[in-house]
Amino acid sequence: MSDLQQDVPRLRREFRPPAKDDEPRRYFRDPERGGALTLVSDRAVGGRPLVVDLDGTLVRSDLLIETSFSELARRPHSVVDMTRALARGKAALKHRLSEPVDFDPAILPYDEEVLRRIHEARAQGRRVYLASASHERLVSAIADHLEVFDGWFATDETTNCAGAVKAQKLVAAFGERGFDYIGNDAADLAVWPHAARAIAIRASSGVARKLEGIHDDVEHLACDKPDWKCWAKQLRVHQYAKNALVFVPLLAAEQIGLLTLLQVFLAALAFSLCASGVYILNDLLDLQDDRGHRTKRLRPLASGTIPLSQAMLAVPVLLLVSGAIAAAVSLPFLAVLVGYFALTTAYSLYLKRKMFLDVLVLACLYTVRVIGGAVALGVSLSPWFLAFFLAWFLSLALVKRYVELAARREAKQSDPKSRDYKNDDVDMVGALAAAAGFNAITIFALYASSDMAHEVYRHPELLWLVGPVLTYWMGRTLMLARRGSVHDDPVVFALKDRVSLGSLAVVGVLMFAAM
Repeated sequence: MSDLQQDVPRLRREFRPPAKDDEPRRYFRDPERGGALTLVSDRAVGGRPLVVDLDGTLVRSDLLIETSFSELARRPHSVVDMTRALARGKAALKHRLSEPVDFDPAILPYDEEVLRRIHEARAQGRRVYLASASHERLVSAIADHLEVFDGWFATDETTNCAGAVKAQKLVAAFGERGFDYIGNDAADLAVWPHAARAIAIRASSGVARKLEGIHDDVEHLACDKPDWKCWAKQLRVHQYAKNALVFVPLLAAEQIGLLTLLQVFLAALAFSLCASGVYILNDLLDLQDDRGHRTKRLRPLASGTIPLSQAMLAVPVLLLVSGAIAAAVSLPFLAVLVGYFALTTAYSLYLKRKMFLDVLVLACLYTVRVIGGAVALGVSLSPWFLAFFLAWFLSLALVKRYVELAARREAKQSDPKSRDYKNDDVDMVGALAAAAGFNAITIFALYASSDMAHEVYRHPELLWLVGPVLTYWMGRTLMLARRGSVHDDPVVFALKDRVSLGSLAVVGVLMFAAM
């Protein structure tokens, strides 16, 4: 992608306004003629040209949002520069963001129906053009990659090619009603009236109604829209089971009643909604990396199933609702949740790119859930328990990294760009995962024989039976990870694995029996 890191490529095909006393003239630089300007007549190539919008139409994404989050992921402090650029106009902001180092047009989520229409038009001898509000560097890279466009229009450093500006450029190039146009959102309502035929895809109900009112030849292309299952996948509802950790302090509570259960349930709900907001934020920051991943490329944002604009709106809603629930539990619990959000945001923006520090932070985020449950109940946790959970979750985080690195090495992929690991680190990461896991079991055994355990449990001797169960589960998980049978996330694996669920049930029974 070196072309994107320079102030080139410039326009491969340029357009000049038609003469006032003649039909619209289209010019383009013909590489077969040494780059000479050549006049094109659409009559000679099969009728009206087809003009296609980019963001939300050809691509099920928004390049301005993508490049903004890509810049934030690489340099969080660049938000200051982006704000200054935006003050000069959207064109200046897009120019500032037009050289993302991770931009790869080959892995963008292209819309199959729009591509089909493009190929149909070309088969009919029609010329096809790309018209986008995105910056010309990105648009040219996409056009060069697809090799199906005869030319393109895009934003430059000073002019934002959107709405009325785009309409003026198209009318100047093709004449009033001299082209068909495929678009998707409200900005295209300024373009469709000037097109001979208005074609829409993924238009909202409001945009669709307005379009029907301003044009008499409208076609809506078929497309899939996100349903509740898609949103459940994006919110990682299946990960909510992790927040059951807030129930662990119930083991230290002197009384378990309806009120305490309600307090803990609300705490778990607050953590779940907050985590969903952070998951969306993390996916926005990792779009390019996720699209190159064997499984993460299927996530709703990476695949373009959920519009990025909707995802951005969901983040503050989830965080505000989560904060309101946390405040209803207690102000100290709200403080814990704010700390959790701050740490996980720091992880998404920076810490996840630091070797070993990333897994330590993940272990802390799991442990904070346990602490949150204790704060919600107003009970104290044994230092033994905190040490055990930190070591145990460190092991699980290392298993997660081990699985990722092993998969990359097996697929003969290059070292991950977004992590400070190399594929050859996989064996050491596996060894550290085993060491952390069995250290956690040692800590639990020491706790079972401590005076504190005898003060809390009436039958502390039963705690010794927990050790062998945990040892079996950890050893089995490490072996399955070595064989490639563990999901990218060992917690998700445990929730779907019958043996793991059975082991968890046995541990729970033993813990309650010891009380």
